[in-house]
Amino acid sequence: MSAQIRYAYLKGHTWLFRRNWPKDVELVLGQQALKQSLKTNSVHTARARAAEVNLRYEKTVSQVRAGAEEALSQPEKTADVLDWAEASGAALDRLRSTLEASGQLEDRSNFERVRPRQKIPIKDQGAVYLGRRSNELRPGGFKSVRYSVGLFLSKYGDQSLCSLTRDEGREFLSLVAQLSPVIGKSERTRGLSLDQLVAFSVQGTARITTRTQKRIWAQVNAFLDWAVYEGHLEQNPFRTVLFDQKIKPQPYAVPTDEEVVQLLATKDDALRPVMLTCLLSGMRAGEAVGLLREDLTSKGNLGGFVHVRPNELRLLKTDAAEREVPVHPALEELFRSLPSEGPLFPDLTVDRVTKGFTALRKAKRLERPGLVFHSTRKWFVTQCERTGVPEHFTASIVGHKSARSENGMTYGIYSAGISDQQKRGIVDQIRLPM
Repeated sequence: MSAQIRYAYLKGHTWLFRRNWPKDVELVLGQQALKQSLKTNSVHTARARAAEVNLRYEKTVSQVRAGAEEALSQPEKTADVLDWAEASGAALDRLRSTLEASGQLEDRSNFERVRPRQKIPIKDQGAVYLGRRSNELRPGGFKSVRYSVGLFLSKYGDQSLCSLTRDEGREFLSLVAQLSPVIGKSERTRGLSLDQLVAFSVQGTARITTRTQKRIWAQVNAFLDWAVYEGHLEQNPFRTVLFDQKIKPQPYAVPTDEEVVQLLATKDDALRPVMLTCLLSGMRAGEAVGLLREDLTSKGNLGGFVHVRPNELRLLKTDAAEREVPVHPALEELFRSLPSEGPLFPDLTVDRVTKGFTALRKAKRLERPGLVFHSTRKWFVTQCERTGVPEHFTASIVGHKSARSENGMTYGIYSAGISDQQKRGIVDQIRLPM
């Protein structure tokens, strides 16, 4: 559907303006309408110029009506020999001549020339953008944005923003699809440009996943959208380039009872406590390592609860992730042995936890596809399901965003949530395998 501009329409590749004069003004001017070309095919420019012509239209109508009233109110010297029609016609002729002499009947406006946008190197704006994002994002999130935008800048950084077209978008997508998944892990690839990384990737057959490609594409588009917002681009040329690859879901594996026993038998005194916490609470790795002592509360007969909320150590994935989770009886003694103030796991980060789990899994020879640290969360959800807990009850405990009841109703909209007593009953029935 084309853009709508009042009193203007697109003919071919040019916007034209037409607005009928009021009948009394039409009589004076001898014209039915104000018509002229807006001399542009740009909707943005045409809208601005149409507004300018409308102002001139209103000014002309006002001047014609004021002039006509003055002319017709003056006595004519020839009134004794001319009839009323002749006198009025002479007055209108005189008014029309005055308007023509003043330039009010010109059909065209001298529009201000549209100034071309300044040619700004992409790499300069990329540096500004990354500087701002570094202050807005946590280190992990910024690392991903820096990598994606860095790939783009390494290829097109010397071009100007206004020179970007859909062709560059299609080319960038095709190059990203050729990247190897090992480029982020090899020291040989540090500091290489996108073209050099593609040449390196040719040596192997593996390619990054569709999900990773889409994330890179989305982060580059976010940079160009920011450039539009800042006024350096009129529009993002990449928005018309479709990313039409289907993302194949890669579900996490659920640890078996035997695997849980082997994993908890580890001698890693740093990894075991946080792994046990996630198994018995359904927390994400980032939620667990970001726990503070003040996040632990007591609710009398209902025992201890963990308040999962944003703090100085981490943010939450979604608004639904903020919740209160009962402390499992098997975790109470563990939590008493942790620091009495500040972070409960001060020496751990998500990166250390996930890499530590990978090393533990390999040491135990648990090389089943999809078995990652996040599988501990899936184990908790599975135990709830096997004990008959409704799906939307489990969602309230693990902090899923789309919690729905059995009839498909969005649970979070129409319910205040399950009670603390119900939560306690659900968590207490979770049993670790022997």
